[in-house]
Amino acid sequence: MFKKSMFASACALALLASFGCSQEPKVEAVTLEMPEEASEMKVLETPEAVFDAERLLSAVQGRSDEDKVRDNARNPLQTLEFFKVAPGMSVAEALPGGGWYSKVLASYLGSEGHLHGINYNDDMWARFGFFSEDGIAAAIKRTSAFPGMVSEFNDKGPTSTGFTFNSAPEELAGTVDRVLFIRALHNLSRFETEAGTMTQALATTKMLLKDGGLVGVVQHQAPEVNDDKWADGSAGYLKKSAVIAAFNNAGFELLSESSIHENAKDVPTEDDIVWRLPPSYNGTADDPELKAAVDAIGESSRMTLLFIKAK
Repeated sequence: MFKKSMFASACALALLASFGCSQEPKVEAVTLEMPEEASEMKVLETPEAVFDAERLLSAVQGRSDEDKVRDNARNPLQTLEFFKVAPGMSVAEALPGGGWYSKVLASYLGSEGHLHGINYNDDMWARFGFFSEDGIAAAIKRTSAFPGMVSEFNDKGPTSTGFTFNSAPEELAGTVDRVLFIRALHNLSRFETEAGTMTQALATTKMLLKDGGLVGVVQHQAPEVNDDKWADGSAGYLKKSAVIAAFNNAGFELLSESSIHENAKDVPTEDDIVWRLPPSYNGTADDPELKAAVDAIGESSRMTLLFIKAK
């Protein structure tokens, strides 16, 4: 098993990878087809827009083969359909990193849409304890650089802004249709006790959303029987019950959930961290036996939840 004592180096590599600073293992790209659910629900009415399965399929398939490598694990078609994201919407993406989902959204939302990137508060980077001053500066810089990144993805795409959870522009209050937390909650939870990071993030989310706006969550899922301290986010995993409780306390109601990202083979113990699994292989890559064991598991089991802003 991969011990939590190796968390710092593993987490550092995982965060750097999300910023596009390291290479993921080479995997053959998969050929995507429109999911059955999408084809059956080609036009799905949402509060202010219409889901367009063909346009979403085009946005996903229009990327490079390198960008498509993990589509079979991240399921962008099914995920964005479940979150009821539609062209022309205003969408806020938490922790966009190197822009894996941003590329899809930039094409799918179109020029009539808006895409906002929400980053950690500037003072949160030092809390990890392993970033150099230059690394912290680079992480902070990515917030203001988000609009430029989106324009590189699609120069005829949505208007875009970048801000942190404690610097959301007041003029955006009540204007956002969707906020997406795709594998973005664990560190907010990890520093909740010392800095109130989860509470602030959810308060900002509620402030940004229109009445009836939705929040989509994809998060590494901890077994409910495991210790609460282990499942505080420091190992990458959170309990579904804890996530639902946090959103309920922040003024949201669970609307629905999906099994899109569930993996029954991933049953972590309290000695495990999520980054032991592919594609990170932290602590397992150099041991053939351990690598074979985690390859047999695959990527993490993730909850997929949809919340609505309560009136």
